[in-house]
Amino acid sequence: MKKEITVTAKTVEDAVAKAVAELGAPDASAIEYTVLEEPKKGFLGFGAVPAKISAVYHKKGAAVAVDFIKDLVKGMGLEATVTLVESDDENKLIRVEGKDVGVLIGHHGDTLDSLQYLANLAANKKVAGEKRDFCRITVDVENYRAKREEALRVLARKKAEQVLRYKKSVMLEPMNPYERRIIHSEVQHIAGVSTNSIGSENNRKVVMYLDTDGVESTARRDSRDEFGEF
Repeated sequence: MKKEITVTAKTVEDAVAKAVAELGAPDASAIEYTVLEEPKKGFLGFGAVPAKISAVYHKKGAAVAVDFIKDLVKGMGLEATVTLVESDDENKLIRVEGKDVGVLIGHHGDTLDSLQYLANLAANKKVAGEKRDFCRITVDVENYRAKREEALRVLARKKAEQVLRYKKSVMLEPMNPYERRIIHSEVQHIAGVSTNSIGSENNRKVVMYLDTDGVESTARRDSRDEFGEF
């Protein structure tokens, strides 16, 4: 995403600093600028001419995703704050907080997952000939991710107890890869119970069953398929 502005200031250095602030760039090295007019001091305060530059900021990665979500929130008429949590790796977290933002979560996070998918597409879309490092975006609304994870871990322990008590397998509702990994991970620590995922695409479900054979936990096997998805 390219954003271009024209800026005037007393000196070229001041104009560059002003452009960085107006463009929302992290620093001067992130922008490209052309000096359109050199400053002139004039005589006795008369005839002075400020420096004039044209500056361009090519937003990439998480910055593009943040703008995408801000535009979407604004278009929906929601009062919300969209914040990028700084980190040093390729995994970026974007938080959305505010009034009535629960509509962005949906049933068990379905809408939130769709928003996150679109944010990842925006962050990693390349212009022809452009080189860009991959950036993985996680979008969270009102700390929903942590709350949902804890609820899923409680569910996993509860269902595992049922399997052990009644000696019968239990099938959970369809879940996305991220949520299935949480279930698999929690059950790995419960002796006598294993898990597997069945179904296809968006209809995959976790099945819990008695593990009497001492076979490798299917949680580890299933995770090999699903860790690459977001």
